[in-house]
Amino acid sequence: MARSTNARRPATLASLAAELGVSRTTVSNAYNRPDQLSPELRKRVLETARRLGYPGPDPVARSLRTRKAGAVGLLLTENLSYAFRDPGAVGFLEGLALACEDAGQGLTLIPASPEREDVAAVHRAGVDGFVVYSVPEDDPHLAAVLERPVPVVVCDQPRLDNLDWVGPDDRKAIKAVADHLIGLGHRRIGVLCMRLARGRNDGPATVQRQANASFHVQKARLTALAEEFSEAGVDWTTVPVVERFDHTLDSGASAAAQALEIDPEITALVCTSDILALGALREAENRGLRVPEDLTITGFDGIPDAERAGLTTVRQPWLEKGRAAGRLLLETSEPSRPRHIQLETQLITGSTSGPPRSGEEFWFGP
Repeated sequence: MARSTNARRPATLASLAAELGVSRTTVSNAYNRPDQLSPELRKRVLETARRLGYPGPDPVARSLRTRKAGAVGLLLTENLSYAFRDPGAVGFLEGLALACEDAGQGLTLIPASPEREDVAAVHRAGVDGFVVYSVPEDDPHLAAVLERPVPVVVCDQPRLDNLDWVGPDDRKAIKAVADHLIGLGHRRIGVLCMRLARGRNDGPATVQRQANASFHVQKARLTALAEEFSEAGVDWTTVPVVERFDHTLDSGASAAAQALEIDPEITALVCTSDILALGALREAENRGLRVPEDLTITGFDGIPDAERAGLTTVRQPWLEKGRAAGRLLLETSEPSRPRHIQLETQLITGSTSGPPRSGEEFWFGP
């Protein structure tokens, strides 16, 4: 089909200014600096623009001129869908979005798939700064971010001395869980943890792998658990620590099954996230195990589903974490030294933890 030769060319800033009999600066101010015009004049400019089909200033040209993109980049260490699927990530994202709204900024999500090393998305992102959300210290996407001459705030991990940081005290938080279990009398435990490094490992994590973990949050939690239980007389080298690369309920269920196969005498499963713990609860139910009479299960994060399940867990302020990260990044003053915001956590004692079963009690799984 032949294209019509009578199609009207789209209006430009210059043609719009000529139509109105005003300067191009006046038209530009109607979009970019409305306080410089009277309400009546701005209304006339915008109405004429709509009538002539003028789409507004070219955002690419504007960013080249001002060297400002008007957006914050959020670097995730997961596929893009994770930001809308994981409850903790959703809470954090909401907090960050609120901070951006308050500052009149946009938000650009930049996924950093753990199984791909293509950093092109970081290089081409039109952003004025980055919030890095929980990535390992050796992640190539993080290295690409640090090559950009823009502000950076890290949330959770890695904790680097030269960068602004927001997150909880993971060691202190998980120690509260350990002390709770030790006080109940648990000494035969298993641990389910999230991934410790960029390389996939779905199975037991050796003591050496725990010590060499590049995900600082998981490393801190495991180290604190090892210290607390060792002081209580537990040989940490005998504790099954089962790692899962994917953070899903299915991963928690399969990890719980594996831990119980390694040591059927476990009386408590300590999970480094609520998602893993909820999966473990499902596995316990499938095996006919009573929680907490036969098996205590604890989590970490304090997501809504954990609260509904009565899970013993550590609650961290997801919304405030995102908001604090955004505020740090968007503050106009340049700090003389990196700022660290440590968020408070709370141990929530739910219905999934209790004293260990006695030696006379036996249960059998499938």
